[in-house]
Amino acid sequence: MISRRLLRIKALMALYAFNRREDEDLPKAEKELMFSIEKTYDLYHLLILLLLELSDAVAGKIDQSRQKRIPSHEDLNPNTRFISNRLLAQLRSNKQFQKYVSSRKLSWVNYMHTVRLLYNKLIAWDVYIEYMKSPESNYQLDKKLIFRLMNELVRDSEDIVNSLEEQSIYWNDDMEYVMIMLDKTFKKFRADSGEDTALMPLFKNAEDEEFVKILFRKAILNTKKYSELIDHNTTNWEIERIALMDILVMQMAVTEILEFPEIPVKVTLNEYIEIAKYYCTSKSSTFVNGILDNIVKEIREKGMFTKYGRGLVGESIEKEN
Repeated sequence: MISRRLLRIKALMALYAFNRREDEDLPKAEKELMFSIEKTYDLYHLLILLLLELSDAVAGKIDQSRQKRIPSHEDLNPNTRFISNRLLAQLRSNKQFQKYVSSRKLSWVNYMHTVRLLYNKLIAWDVYIEYMKSPESNYQLDKKLIFRLMNELVRDSEDIVNSLEEQSIYWNDDMEYVMIMLDKTFKKFRADSGEDTALMPLFKNAEDEEFVKILFRKAILNTKKYSELIDHNTTNWEIERIALMDILVMQMAVTEILEFPEIPVKVTLNEYIEIAKYYCTSKSSTFVNGILDNIVKEIREKGMFTKYGRGLVGESIEKEN
């Protein structure tokens, strides 16, 4: 499932786009937000598909060698260990995966050069060579290879990153989060996992889906109120001089604090300070942190929010201070 951190980032990007557009079509903006989240789920499946395309590329090379005019003994008796990888076989036959890929028409057909580049790296990879030569063969070794393949060859591959950027603008910031989803998915599989084994869902639960929708909508509907709150706590700055992304990060943080009583304030602050490190200027996280601290003090003093359940974590300590 897509993490809360990525849902916050998606909402932030959608909020930025909304502020840059000429119209104020909120329903359309909400559709675009959900579309961007669905695209992340596409990427999750597309990277699984990449593994299967890689397996097919290895199988294709084996077939080519067998069809040589004068094939060698090795050509006629190839090492098929990778194309017989048990985890890949489970993923290939997975009903949920097959249905999703078919319904979304996901494919690498127009980007087979990316598969070929990955193939070239694979056959020269020491880990792969050792795997193919190993006298041992079992499910755990097969699974371990796929974990390492994803994390060592795919995760930081410039070829794959460039290919994904070319395919969709929505995937520029998704790779790290989707890789975590894939790791969790592969860990779920066992030697006896069948074709009905569940993959990661789009959302962890209905609560997460509602979270991102409410966060985005409330941030927009309360723009004026939250902007005034931010402006009031930036004594040495006029709000017009603050970078738009800094303002939007603070706007979303305030929205989350006020609209989600079950989320602890410290969790919210930590999340948006981390987001500011990547999506704002180099000094923004410190600036945003200071302003948000002032805002939290003000809204506490005015009794503007009430936390309950898990959201109470840290509240008694804060009040004592």
